[in-house]
Amino acid sequence: MITGILEIRLMVREARSLKDKRRVIKSLRDRIRNKFNVSIAEVGALDSHQQAILGVAAVANDQQFVNSVLSSVINHIAANTKAQLVDYEMEFYS
Repeated sequence: MITGILEIRLMVREARSLKDKRRVIKSLRDRIRNKFNVSIAEVGALDSHQQAILGVAAVANDQQFVNSVLSSVINHIAANTKAQLVDYEMEFYS
């Protein structure tokens, strides 16, 4: 069993309040969860109006598949216009 963990740092420049940020992040989380069948949650910068840290996890029996899914998540977020991808880290565990 291979577990892939992805930590994503985002900037939501248009957010003027936590409510604005959470609306953007919730929409993004729901789309990613439904499209890629991964677990995703906001795990950091919870009190910041414009920063967000998301944690994404995927589990499979093939590391190449997990890498592909997490890379697709990164590409999807990078194409998003409401939240800017700042940085990400990917780790695998077997």
